[in-house]
Amino acid sequence: MAGHGLGVECADRDDIRTVLASEGIDFLLSGEGKVPLSSTEGKTVCLFFSANWCRPCRTFTPQLVQIYKSLIKTGRMIDIIFISFDRDETGFVEHFESMPWLAVPFNVDLHRRLIERYHVDRIPSFIPLGLDGKSIEEDAIEFIEDYAASAFPFTRQRKEELKAMDNANLHGGKVEQLLANEGRNHVISRSGRKVLVTELVGKTIGLYFAAHWCPPCRTFTAQLTEAYNKLVAAPNQIFEIIFVSTDRDRQEFDQSLTNMPWLAIPYEDKARQDLCRIFDIKGIPALVLLGSDGKTISTNGRAIISSYGAMAFPFTESRTTEIEAALKEEGDALPRQVKDPKHEHVLKLDRAKAYVCDDCKKTGRFWAFSCDVCNYDLHPTCVEEKL
Repeated sequence: MAGHGLGVECADRDDIRTVLASEGIDFLLSGEGKVPLSSTEGKTVCLFFSANWCRPCRTFTPQLVQIYKSLIKTGRMIDIIFISFDRDETGFVEHFESMPWLAVPFNVDLHRRLIERYHVDRIPSFIPLGLDGKSIEEDAIEFIEDYAASAFPFTRQRKEELKAMDNANLHGGKVEQLLANEGRNHVISRSGRKVLVTELVGKTIGLYFAAHWCPPCRTFTAQLTEAYNKLVAAPNQIFEIIFVSTDRDRQEFDQSLTNMPWLAIPYEDKARQDLCRIFDIKGIPALVLLGSDGKTISTNGRAIISSYGAMAFPFTESRTTEIEAALKEEGDALPRQVKDPKHEHVLKLDRAKAYVCDDCKKTGRFWAFSCDVCNYDLHPTCVEEKL
């Protein structure tokens, strides 16, 4: 989104009320009418530069409205002042109608001077001011998108605190802290059954980031389901998967969960965004594997499952080394090529993640005898004649 990573410094140290008064502004606008500048005293004041014609602004504004209302409801002393980038008053009025906070009256020349004064070169831009109305923090758009209302009061110190908490969750091995919060102590199944997070302590856990709209996710979900069903069928069920949805709405979430035999973070819960941030999820599908001690084993569980399936459990590096050694031994014992009467061409030994044997029609994995000329594969046990 435009505005990310923008550092802002003011050319002087006048507080915002003095700045506005010097521009001939003696009141601000609210949804109910005019508000004196003095109404912002004693509050954290944030300047919101936005425009109705700007698509990223229209996307971000509803998020900010939700955060603002949450902060006001919990007694936070905050005022947001909208400074428009709109080209005409019609756009300004239409945009401001969606905002529950204050605004500088529309004046293109005035807004341009304020934009220059606060060195804003992109929108949306959200600039928090100190309680003195003078000190200026860096643009907080990305900070707010990451942490929502928890980012308040949007200072560098608060950002450092939250990042330290994320780091503790990433490396601390506390499943309860990762998967639960003050308002929720459970995850859910596709039937709606609630499972306490405390019941997951001591298990190896896969955090599965996916969405219904993503075709690669649907493909990997099938592979993951196969591995999951094998592991949970074991006498001592010590593995669980938690679906962390990146679906666009609740309907898509429900469609995703319908095809999943495991548990999920509720769609409405902000833990979905928190987990994406903590584990730095940049693309889906993604599978993060946590050991029985709650600590991260791998952030590339997708590759592990795709390569080895359920046999990779408990997904440690030593287990992967064992599998590779066993596969090498198995491959070394097989001929490099065969001539089977069921096929006209010579078949060469090949390593494959998964395939369907053209003889027994069953899914094979790891070793296959494949044709370089046509799409023909045989499982080693189905070969009748060797060269």
